[in-house]
Amino acid sequence: MRPLSQRCCQSASVGDNGGVNSVDAEGLGRVAGIRGAAAGPGGANLLALRSHNTALVLDLLRTAGAEGISRLELAERTGLTPQAVSKITARLREEGLAAAAGRRASTGGKPRTVLRLVPEAGHAVGVHLDRDELRAVLVDLDGTVVAESRGAVGLGAGADAVVEGTARQVEALLPETARGSLLGVGVALPGPLDHTRGMLHRVTGFPEWDGFPLRDVLAGRLGLPVVVDKDTNAAALGLAVAGEGGSFAYLHLGTGLGAGLVIGGSVHRGARTGAGEFGHQVIQLDGPVCGCGNRGCVEVLCLSAVGRGDVPEAARVLGAGAANLVGLLDIDLVLLGGRTVASAPEEFVAGVGAVLGERARREGAGGGGVPVRVASGGEWGVAVGAAQLLVAPLFGREDG
Repeated sequence: MRPLSQRCCQSASVGDNGGVNSVDAEGLGRVAGIRGAAAGPGGANLLALRSHNTALVLDLLRTAGAEGISRLELAERTGLTPQAVSKITARLREEGLAAAAGRRASTGGKPRTVLRLVPEAGHAVGVHLDRDELRAVLVDLDGTVVAESRGAVGLGAGADAVVEGTARQVEALLPETARGSLLGVGVALPGPLDHTRGMLHRVTGFPEWDGFPLRDVLAGRLGLPVVVDKDTNAAALGLAVAGEGGSFAYLHLGTGLGAGLVIGGSVHRGARTGAGEFGHQVIQLDGPVCGCGNRGCVEVLCLSAVGRGDVPEAARVLGAGAANLVGLLDIDLVLLGGRTVASAPEEFVAGVGAVLGERARREGAGGGGVPVRVASGGEWGVAVGAAQLLVAPLFGREDG
């Protein structure tokens, strides 16, 4: 079996990476995967869109699971011709990405061969780099966590220590069996940052990181493609891939506070990749000074309440910020995550839900407030989402 980087990714365009950051043409092929031009919800029988069509087929193989799916079903659900599906699936089987999963009775003629995705044909590493620790996971093409690790290196350790510590964690996760199928490394960390160039800006509390080209430096150290994104965006992408549909906000309360926004099924990063700086909306003009330099930000008010042991007040403040977000974007769902939420999940869900419910009653909205619940994935959710920055593009899901 050829390495994954030499297989299905060869048809990707290196001229349009849609904001996915990588280090060179070969790396871009790995990261961008089998991505092509948009063609609506179905496929298009055009050579120029071959990679888009392959992504459609791969995504259906993935969602079909171990039971698999027939070529006829693939053609019906993608809108591709049976001949196009046969060519695509033959190539995927040759490349080791698809395999036979048995046969299924047909309504006429011979039994149909059923195909499935081969999850172990590809892997990605996801890194959650927080202010005071690092978590890393190795996932397969199904998004299943194969290995995980954590360390004490955080942003406060400085650039050299962080790059070296991250590289060692990544290398320690990789068995020989996964190295040939590795798509690359996704790194998720607090913003603000430039997702397209993989460069950090003034991370709250760590101004010394401003302008540091983390993507390129880490890629040079590892010799692998690297993608960098905000922790909240990565987590939101992971949730969207896992099945959270529609439009939702993921609010991450840990050592800081931020939001990942999924609008109409896609991660919304903004024109300058700065969307989701949720924690630094000012809700108290004469409030305490925040690490960002403003006064009365949601983040400083919320974390101050947590520091005093007043979780109900922290939840109320978080709810006020969430209510602003719901009113602005009219989203369908609010998901809560992060280690601070994990320390008292029921109280945070109840507190945020109460504020959103009161807002809905004031506005006369039918059906009560926007639902609030704890995000799936737990303490490893951001790291898994970071890995999806590499895996999702293979299935046409680079924006969720």
